[in-house]
Amino acid sequence: MILAAAQTKPKRGDISANLLNHYQLIELAAENGANLIAFPELSITGYERENAEALIFTEDDYRIDHLKELSVRNNIVIIAGAPIKIDSKLYIGEFIIAPDDSVSIYTKQFLHEGEDEFFDSTFDFNPMLTIEDQNISFAICADIDNPLHPENAAKNDTDIYVASIFFSPNGIPNAYRDLQNYAEKHKMNVLMSNFSGESWGSPSAGQSAFWNNKGELIAQMNDSDSGLLLVEKKGDDWESQIIKF
Repeated sequence: MILAAAQTKPKRGDISANLLNHYQLIELAAENGANLIAFPELSITGYERENAEALIFTEDDYRIDHLKELSVRNNIVIIAGAPIKIDSKLYIGEFIIAPDDSVSIYTKQFLHEGEDEFFDSTFDFNPMLTIEDQNISFAICADIDNPLHPENAAKNDTDIYVASIFFSPNGIPNAYRDLQNYAEKHKMNVLMSNFSGESWGSPSAGQSAFWNNKGELIAQMNDSDSGLLLVEKKGDDWESQIIKF
């Protein structure tokens, strides 16, 4: 199994440019044998609050059609984030696009302070998937600040916990501490994807990373590069590769 964390620099509100970047990184991940690629929080639009209403995606949005084609063609699971409207409520969500041409939606369960002015939260959209007998669950940003979230993932026999985030340089040390603790405590491998460029007028910390289920940091990107962090399961161990883009 090969997992990829995409570290990107979003263009604010430029959905077409951001999707093109997704396409390129998905193809690159597929060329390197990845079974799954995870993008940061709200990766398709960049992180937005006040402008989210103008950037809404729907559950069956035609703009993800090419992502679906890439998933099927390359046999790769794609996790891409957007503000998603479901039944008149707007969520910080992500599309989980599978090679069987299915799409499920995960929605952020625990919001940052101030996000509740623009977004709803719910526990109702919490899919899991399985790749090569590994159970995979998902988290978005502030979800990882609440220990209840990884605890619930562990109760569902999660093997790989995939966190898509937008953390600043000030916040990333806490993210590293918490994700390492969750990996060790719950015996889960943890893949984290973060932006490496500014979003919402704020800097991002990059440093996308992977911890094994012993809580050992296997690999991390730096704070400024764009590209892929690839990790491959070899028996009980993981090997890593970083590709700048």
